[in-house]
Amino acid sequence: MPQKVLLVLHQATSDPGRVGEAIRTRGFELDMRIPAIGDPLPKTMDEHDAAVIFGGPMSANDDHEAFIREETKLVDVILKSETPYLGICLGAQIMARALGARVAEHEEGFREIGYYQLTPTENGSPLFNQPMQAYQWHREGFDLPQGATLLASGEFFPNQACQVGKNAFGIQFHPEVTEAMNRRWAKKAAHMLSDPGAQSAEVQLEGRRKYDDEVRNWLDRFLDHWLPPLAQQQTAYGS
Repeated sequence: MPQKVLLVLHQATSDPGRVGEAIRTRGFELDMRIPAIGDPLPKTMDEHDAAVIFGGPMSANDDHEAFIREETKLVDVILKSETPYLGICLGAQIMARALGARVAEHEEGFREIGYYQLTPTENGSPLFNQPMQAYQWHREGFDLPQGATLLASGEFFPNQACQVGKNAFGIQFHPEVTEAMNRRWAKKAAHMLSDPGAQSAEVQLEGRRKYDDEVRNWLDRFLDHWLPPLAQQQTAYGS
């Protein structure tokens, strides 16, 4: 039986991009759900071997949105079941809130939209073996949850990547974004490019030409670290 990875997206036009494609090419079936438009979320992780919650324009603090409440409950189920989890941007912030940590805007209204440097912590190796320029698009950040390990930090939003337990990771940046997605986001949300700290579309695309290879390489290293236990389990099932 193919192993299934749950992908939670947030808009009808959302795309799992390079993350979805990289997981698929590793032999996993993708189960994509968009609870914001009515897709149900599983109550348990019995039928899924891993889960990814992607980013979105909403906030992890939007408790008035039923789907945000449901995703927060789902993260609690994922963590308690020790199912491998990756939270990207909003997905990381939802994990932080599920663990009781604060999610908030920068105190000076700063945004990270474009490429910004991540610096590995002492505990960040081997997932972050050197400083990296990573693509970002967010106005909020998360406090480090109690018991979490910080893997990478940033100048303006200090908590850029963290690990909870053995299998759960939250990252503030967007390794899934392809050039087509980059151009679409910059066009659709052009009004945000004048916010404090945001880079212009031209600067973003120039950053992409300079830094995208290292982001792609990071994603491959991360997935090789995160997914092999599932592949080994799949081999055991087939024996």
